[in-house]
Amino acid sequence: MLITRRAFAATALSLTALVTKAMAVPAAVVTKPQALADMALGPADAKVTIVEYAASTCPHCAAFNRDVFPKIKSEFIDTGKIRYVFREFPLNIKDLACAMLTRRIAGEDAAKYFAVVDIMFRQQDQLVKQTSDTLRLIGRQAGLSTQAVEDCLKDQAMQDKISSGQKYAEDVLKVEGTPTFFINGDEIVGEAAFEELASRINSLLKS
Repeated sequence: MLITRRAFAATALSLTALVTKAMAVPAAVVTKPQALADMALGPADAKVTIVEYAASTCPHCAAFNRDVFPKIKSEFIDTGKIRYVFREFPLNIKDLACAMLTRRIAGEDAAKYFAVVDIMFRQQDQLVKQTSDTLRLIGRQAGLSTQAVEDCLKDQAMQDKISSGQKYAEDVLKVEGTPTFFINGDEIVGEAAFEELASRINSLLKS
């Protein structure tokens, strides 16, 4: 299921739907450097690059992070077969705050960034219900003071960079919601199963 900003509040959504678009975007267009440096795991010269657009409060993104991403990481990222890029696509102000704090905590450390993304997804219920308190707690666990967290969430330059990346995704890549994946430019919309991703990855690795 694809979660768009318009549909985010709906509660009667199927959790099993997956939409695969026929369109493809040149890989170089997908991986074009943005205002914020990409956070990526795996070799820069990998034959296959996956770019995921996700949001911290998207339940389907959280399910993918819990059920599928660990398998992708173990089988393809840790073995050096693919490069995996995570890009923020805020659906609401809570997602934007999560993205800003994640960037602040991780700095330029991609491994730390993915670890904080995982924490955000695992704390999703609390983030939705008690956003400010949960963000302050996550920040404190990362060594940030309450004031540092508040300053982070007021960082207009960071907000503008995240918004710029999202605008590129919407206007150029035609991303409409989360999760959305690009595998060497081929787009998959919705909560992709490990088997489908693995099949596509292996096909590209053999080509």
